[in-house]
Amino acid sequence: MTEGGTTARRLTVLAGPTAVGKGTVSADIRQRYPEVWLSVSATTRARRPGEVDGVHYHFVTPERFDEMVAGGELLEWAVVHGVNRYGTPRAAVEEALRQGRPALLEIDLQGARQVKETMPEAFFVFLAPPSWDELVRRLVGRGTEGEEERERRLSTARVELAAEPEFDKTIVNDDVNRATDELVQCMGLIPHPLADRSV
Repeated sequence: MTEGGTTARRLTVLAGPTAVGKGTVSADIRQRYPEVWLSVSATTRARRPGEVDGVHYHFVTPERFDEMVAGGELLEWAVVHGVNRYGTPRAAVEEALRQGRPALLEIDLQGARQVKETMPEAFFVFLAPPSWDELVRRLVGRGTEGEEERERRLSTARVELAAEPEFDKTIVNDDVNRATDELVQCMGLIPHPLADRSV
């Protein structure tokens, strides 16, 4: 921690293009850095195989999402890839910050811009791919989208990559453990030794 621990208590926002590995980095943090509080987004998209409601996302109906927006329950929300909506429940974030826990939001670019307007004191980190070709390889390789959806996501990714200068720091996700360690270091935490890394 630095400045009397204020860095670790500051909200950190992680964003980046589709398929860059934001979810993988978050999962690595969840496993190796349990002291970090991770926000769980609400989404209207369908659950993917292996995803757990309340752990990976809060899966809600479009009607419930409408209620959350109308009731001011979301810190930010956005329509992503022109189809599904994602949002960050406000109360949980505010409670984590009140408790002084190092808090991380893993969200899309639109959401990060909204948080920057309401919480400019947050620290904004852009997760970047090693190269465009690698980003395409990861998107195709995970096999969770059809060709039309894949093209839509790649089109969005080109726009998202151009937003990198808006962020306080860029971390290249060339190795998940390394990227995670760099991120928690930005949050004021001490990275675990190499021997502690999960295989």
